[in-house]
Amino acid sequence: MKKLRWGILSTARIGVKAIIPAIQQSSNGVVAAIASRSAAAAQAAAKASNIPRAFGAYEALLESPDVDAMYIPLPNHLHKEWTIRAAQRGKHVLCEKPFALNVTEVDEMIAAARQQRVLLMEAFMYRFHPQYAKAQELIARGAIGKVQTIRSAFCFTLNRPNDIRLKKETGGGALMDVGCYCVNMARLITGTEPVQVQASMILHANQQVDDSLAGVLRFPGDVLAVFDCSFHTDYTEWLQIQGTEGRLDLPHPVKPMGNPAEIILRRSETANAPATLATITAPAANHYQLMVEHFADAALNGKPLRYPPELDRGNMRVINALYESARTERTVQL
Repeated sequence: MKKLRWGILSTARIGVKAIIPAIQQSSNGVVAAIASRSAAAAQAAAKASNIPRAFGAYEALLESPDVDAMYIPLPNHLHKEWTIRAAQRGKHVLCEKPFALNVTEVDEMIAAARQQRVLLMEAFMYRFHPQYAKAQELIARGAIGKVQTIRSAFCFTLNRPNDIRLKKETGGGALMDVGCYCVNMARLITGTEPVQVQASMILHANQQVDDSLAGVLRFPGDVLAVFDCSFHTDYTEWLQIQGTEGRLDLPHPVKPMGNPAEIILRRSETANAPATLATITAPAANHYQLMVEHFADAALNGKPLRYPPELDRGNMRVINALYESARTERTVQL
């Protein structure tokens, strides 16, 4: 069976801890090489993860004929540059979230991928977990009636003062790092794009990036999505989907790794029946592995991406609008 040969562009933690093992466990991919700005760092990472080749420069990896696709976990401000460089060398690209710094950059990335006829996808791994297929199935069959409100949060404490996520020039901020998941989940559940957004943010002590941000997205059909994200609270992730006849709660919408995911279905009381509460279990799955297998299948067999870059462009558009709203203290129409 032919396998997609992956190159890992940097020794970033997310790649080493999550993506490399996922590819190595996948049915249709192999990690062929890894690169770092330091040859020693690349060699150490390659040895630790049993990767056959190591490069001491990003450009050298792009030039390798033994690599078909790149995974890019570089800092946010470097996503556009290295995605375009990889595409120009005929490499498919799985790029970490958020896609880039703004919509203009995403458009340039998409144009480069189209021109070179390579695949490009944003690495939102959570949406490949079976709990989302199950939640969408429940919604589609009317288990909670018509969706009315989506609530979510993704927060944690960031206590490293020199962390790259606290630097504006590198694309830092709570919305860019974790709030982007909340935006993406709302768009995934509704299957539409918001028509207007509002946001309020608290700046970090350095006055460069948002330490906390709360947003409201209004979707067609008067569906509202409300979320908050922060670098300044205890770890929190949750998703609640409220409908006219009940609600779904996903206690671990982003990282249900290693255990079956529980979806709690509450049906509202009616004139003919009392309220009911049920726990529905989605099977355990490595959503990173499912993501890289899907991408490899598309690259090897010409199948369409489930989440093409034009769709994920919408996430960047909403993020940019939320920041505009927070800065101007006004509602932004989309």
